Amino acid sequence: MLPTNSKTPLAELPIPGEAPAFRPSELVAAINQTLEYSYSSVLLVGEVSSFKINQDKWVFFDLKDEETSVPCFMSKFQLRVPLEDGMKIVVRGVPKITKWGKFSFTVQTVQPIGEGSIKKAFEMLKRKLAEEGLFDESRKRPIPEDISRLGVISSTKAAGYADFIKILNARWGGINIKVAHTQVQGIGAPEQIIKAIKYFNEHTDVQTIVIIRGGGSADDLACFNDEGLVRAVAASKIPIVTGIGHEIDQSLTDMAADLQASTPSNAAELISKDKRDIEWGIESNISSIARTIINRADFELKRVDEQFEHLAKFIKEKINFIYNTLLQRVKILEGLNPEKILENGYAILSGKISPGSVVEITTHDKIINAEIKEIHDRTKNH
Repeated sequence: MLPTNSKTPLAELPIPGEAPAFRPSELVAAINQTLEYSYSSVLLVGEVSSFKINQDKWVFFDLKDEETSVPCFMSKFQLRVPLEDGMKIVVRGVPKITKWGKFSFTVQTVQPIGEGSIKKAFEMLKRKLAEEGLFDESRKRPIPEDISRLGVISSTKAAGYADFIKILNARWGGINIKVAHTQVQGIGAPEQIIKAIKYFNEHTDVQTIVIIRGGGSADDLACFNDEGLVRAVAASKIPIVTGIGHEIDQSLTDMAADLQASTPSNAAELISKDKRDIEWGIESNISSIARTIINRADFELKRVDEQFEHLAKFIKEKINFIYNTLLQRVKILEGLNPEKILENGYAILSGKISPGSVVEITTHDKIINAEIKEIHDRTKNH
């Protein structure tokens, strides 16, 4: 029994019977204590009815099924998706008894479910944010051309993440990647992704952030239509690229991002260079420079025959110097080819580096899954 503010203890009052005795406030407090212990966090699924906002601060609605209706309450600040009567939603919250003795469900987060409700919430929030200018092309930031430090937000266990890393390494490699492992679906995903965006902005020097999520149903991708997440993407000081779902999928997070890729693999292609293109460009430049020099030589030879020997020597040395310089660069690029490195006995390790984690080790001819047993600081041994 909880303590009372009354001056007269209940034990001294003439209350018949042997059952526990409570004052109303004590009973409500005891019930709420029991509810909090047994149901500290509950997911409740149903259809919205009697939706209203009071004083532009408090949100009230009933969540019902075929037999029962549960009154729900939350602050307007916590409502990050538009709601209206008839929408099907899932909410996270805590059941309680109000001081007036009424049962209520205090809501913490909301997410629409079902294609119809998701589409309706999408269109309502899209209109609101578009009017604020969050999707305007004028506010989008350019993506750096040469990215060496990259932040990735994804579930590291997802296939989309594996595809992204594979394509990124195959195209260029050498990028320092920091990964924030988060949920990428479900009612808790938006808040985790928001925290990851904040972390990259405040505690790292990454040049670009990429949000990765493979394909899924409308319910799976609904978390990317969360108003708080969309605003966090728009407010990020670091440019953000999204690779969410398939080509036909588009979320409000995509629309707020600085660059939208059609898939995780496409995101890797958009932010990295293809070493084959670089090699071709160098070879093309060599040919172009050689043709320019030869054409210039012909012109000069026609004008000054007496300088032929000196000019020919100069041209030959110039061509050799440029050709050897560019050839060295080509060899350097070839040495950076991951396949060459693997042929020399090295391996590429992908995954979370911590004891107990399972990582993927790629060698020249094998892909090995291994569990990390121990980690030692290499610098302490030198």
